[in-house]
Amino acid sequence: MARDFKAISLEIPDFVAFILRRLQNKGHEAYVVGGVVRDALIGRSYGDWDITTSAVPSEIEAIFGDIRHYRIKHNTVTLVQGAQQVEVTTFRGQDAPSLIQDLRRRDFTINAMAYCPRTHELIDPFGGRQDLSRKAIRAVEDPEARFREDPIRLLRAVRLATELHFHLEQQTINVLTKRGPDIRGAAPERIREELMKILMAPFPSRGFYLMRRTGLLNFIIPELLEGYLKRQSQHHHYTIFRHIMITVDTVPPTELLRLTALFHDIAKPRVRAKDRGQWRFLRHEQEGARLTEEIMARLRFRSELTQRVSHLVRHHMIGYSPQWTDSAVRRLIQRVGPEAIHDLLLFRRADLLAHGKAEKQVELLDELKGRVETILNQGRLVACTRDLAINGHTVMRVLKIPPGPLVGKVLDHLMQLVTEHPELNTQEQLVQHLQEIKIKE
Repeated sequence: MARDFKAISLEIPDFVAFILRRLQNKGHEAYVVGGVVRDALIGRSYGDWDITTSAVPSEIEAIFGDIRHYRIKHNTVTLVQGAQQVEVTTFRGQDAPSLIQDLRRRDFTINAMAYCPRTHELIDPFGGRQDLSRKAIRAVEDPEARFREDPIRLLRAVRLATELHFHLEQQTINVLTKRGPDIRGAAPERIREELMKILMAPFPSRGFYLMRRTGLLNFIIPELLEGYLKRQSQHHHYTIFRHIMITVDTVPPTELLRLTALFHDIAKPRVRAKDRGQWRFLRHEQEGARLTEEIMARLRFRSELTQRVSHLVRHHMIGYSPQWTDSAVRRLIQRVGPEAIHDLLLFRRADLLAHGKAEKQVELLDELKGRVETILNQGRLVACTRDLAINGHTVMRVLKIPPGPLVGKVLDHLMQLVTEHPELNTQEQLVQHLQEIKIKE
C-alpha cells in the first residue's frame, strides 16, 4: 500500500469532521474518499463529500440515530445537516472488506485514493496521484472487470476526461471501445446525469468527439452522428457535426442553452437536399424540435426542460434585417415569448459565431437585441390575448355574440391590432374598435 505523507491538507467542513470523529470514537475506521481527494490534489474546488468506513449500515444508522439520515443505496447511509449531505458507505469487497479492497473496486485510479483525517495521510495503492500528474484516466487494475461491474463507468471515463482535460490511458480506452455497447445496460437517468456533466464542462465538444471515436455516441445519441462529415451551405464553414460542437462550446454554460446548442441542427441531415448546386435544409428547425423531444424523453429529461429546449430549437432561425418594422420585432417576441427571447438571442449569437463566416449576421443580431430590449422596456408589449385590456366577456357583450370560436377570432384580431399599434391597448380604445366593427357589420 502506497503512503504519501506530503499528500494534502483537506479543509474539512465541521459536519464532515464530526462524522469522521464519531465513527472513529466508536472504534471504526473512517476515511474521506473519491472526488474530493482527487480535486484537492489538483487544486480544483471540491464540494461533494464521501466517507468510507468499516461500520456496516445498521451500525452507521445506530451511531447517527440523532442525525437526519436516509438509505437509498444498499451499503450507503446519507447523513443530512441543513443543505449538506454526506454519503457514508461501508467498505466494499468480498470475504474480508477493507479500505484497500474498497479502493480496488472503484472505477479509476484518480478516484481510488483515500485521506486519513487523523494522520493527514494519502492512501494511494493504485497510483492515482501519479496518474493525476500524467493527466491520465486509467481504470483500477483490470478495465474489463471495472466496466463490467457498472457500465455507466464507460461514460464516466469520458466525462472525467472532458471535465479535467485529461486523456484516456491506452488499455482503458481500448476496453472502453470494445465494451461500448454495454452502456445500453445503464439506466437512462444515469446516462443523462453523466451527459449533462459533459455538457456543462468548459469545452463539451472534447467529450462528444471522444464518444464518437470510441463508438459510445452511437448508443446514446446516434442522431448526432448523422451529421458527421456532412457539408453545409456556402454560409457555413464547417460540417454539421463540427458546427454543432463549436456552438456547444461557444454558448453560455446553462442547461437550457447547452442542450439547445446540442440539438438545434440535429435534423439537418434528414432534410438535407441539393437545390441548384447548393445544400438546403428546409424546415430543419421544426423537425429538430420533434427530434429534440424524442431524444430528451428517451433520456428521461424532465418535461418542462424538454419543452423549453424544443421551443428554442423550433424558433432558432431568425432572419432579421434592419428593414423590420417595430411591429415585426414585436411579433417575434410574441412568437417566442418574452420569457424566452433573451435565451434565444444568446443561443443564436453562439450559433452564428459557429458558422465561421457570419460577422455581418452577428452585428445584425446585436442590433435586433437592442430593439428587443427597447420594446420590452417600454412595457407595452402584448404577448398573448390575456394581456389585452379587454377579455372575451367584453367582446361578447359589445358584439352581442355567444361563446364560441368567433370570440377567439376577434381576440386574435385585437392582438394583431395592438401589435401594430400598442397605444391602442386600452379598454376605451378596444371597445370603440369593437363598436366600429359592429357598425360596419
